[in-house]
Order: sequence, then C-alpha cells, then structure tokens
Amino acid sequence: MNTPPDRSESVDRKLLEILVCPITKGPLEFDAARQELISRSAKLAYPIRDGIPIMLPEEARKLD
Repeated sequence: MNTPPDRSESVDRKLLEILVCPITKGPLEFDAARQELISRSAKLAYPIRDGIPIMLPEEARKLD
C-alpha cells in the first residue's frame, strides 16, 4: 500500500518564510490541512496547488 506524501511538506519552508499577503504585506499562516496560506489581516485564504502558492486575491477564499 502506498503512503500519500506528507502534505505539510508540499511547500518549501523557506518560501513560506518570505511570502507575505499581496494586499496587506502582512504575515501568512500555513494551514497544512487545507493547503492554504491564511492572511488574518485581509481575511483571505490563498490556495496552494501542486505545491505552488496562488497569491492572487481573486483566487483567494474569503474567511468569515
């Protein structure tokens, strides 16, 4: 049986350290379970697809 890759390692940790929200320029939090980068100040969640953060506001999910 194949074990799926660890999703928390699908994005380079160094990349996550330098990325900021494109709207607020504030910090992002990595949500490994949902594969998103969360901007609390902008109330947006940017998706990560195939290990690549999609940092476009129009692609982001609004947070409640």
